[in-house]
Amino acid sequence: MSLPSNFEDLISEAEGLNLYKKLIVQLNKDVLYANIDLEFDEETLPTSLRFVLQETVFNLINSKFSDYLNLLYIVDVSEAKIKSLDGSDTLKLSEEVTFMILQREWQKVWYKAKYS
Repeated sequence: MSLPSNFEDLISEAEGLNLYKKLIVQLNKDVLYANIDLEFDEETLPTSLRFVLQETVFNLINSKFSDYLNLLYIVDVSEAKIKSLDGSDTLKLSEEVTFMILQREWQKVWYKAKYS
């Protein structure tokens, strides 16, 4: 499996394989496990998904850092990838982390669909 390199590719691949709704279900499940008050409807548009998730990540970084770390742990985002990011611009950091979260969730959904 090669991971999509940007948000648009990720969404088009998910929609092309009819797995977009499963991506949202998986994201909702992990966000709930991380005890974050956020839930997406299965009909959420991709642009809204990205915007709301990025806004949530931004707020977690700025005001609830331990919850942010917990979310990364629950989603299982690579620690090495997170450490490689430049944290000087919180907005850019939240954008990159949001994509990494979606990328990891996509990986989970894709593997479940392929091997179950």
